Amino acid sequence: MSALLRLTAVETKLFFREPLNVLFALAIPPILLVVLGAIPAFREPDADVGGLRVIDLYAPIVVAMGITMLALTTLPQEFATYREKGILRRLRITPAGPSLLLGARLLMSLLLSAGTTLVVLAVARLVFDVDLPLQPLAFLLAFTLTSSAMLALGLLVAALAPTGTSAGAIGIVLLFPSLFFAGLWIPRAAMPDALRTISDLTPLGAGVQSLQDAAAGDWPQPLHLIVLLGWTILAGGLAARTFRWE
Repeated sequence: MSALLRLTAVETKLFFREPLNVLFALAIPPILLVVLGAIPAFREPDADVGGLRVIDLYAPIVVAMGITMLALTTLPQEFATYREKGILRRLRITPAGPSLLLGARLLMSLLLSAGTTLVVLAVARLVFDVDLPLQPLAFLLAFTLTSSAMLALGLLVAALAPTGTSAGAIGIVLLFPSLFFAGLWIPRAAMPDALRTISDLTPLGAGVQSLQDAAAGDWPQPLHLIVLLGWTILAGGLAARTFRWE
């Protein structure tokens, strides 16, 4: 087993020792899907969202929510805390180095997001008869690009926040508008045109639409793929330039 995989396993064990981490980042998305699916109107076709059931639209939204909660809260808070406590500084004099820890945290976040996604899709299918993504490869592409964009934003928060507490606070502040533009409160299909245009330019709005397109059997639109790549490059580049190991 490589050093990266060993460190990823250690970080994952530490993550699961914190019940609040597990509840907030992993359990809330499938629980929310069950709550939404319990609303009778959400299980009936709705002309306002193109004749689909609202629960069909919410499955990809909840997938994106799971990605975002890990990327904007857990990742920046933990990494900023490591820097605040001097752990990253001490790692610089070891063969592993702090960059290996960064890679392990990113890999852990990606794997946990994938696990949450599988749980959400399974619950949606088994409990509410939501179709599995009709374009699996397109869904995988959308998931990967959405995860990359949101993790890059999380790293930028970790780079700019002076402490773990402030990183967590900034992540929460960013979380709610991100979920709004993703359609958690108003499905994107029901948004006014101007609001949907703004949503198209946000990483989570573009990510949700890409996931919904793939779930419906289509490939993501080029605009949304470009937006996701752009946010990944922009936020990731800024994080690399501003990140401090101590």
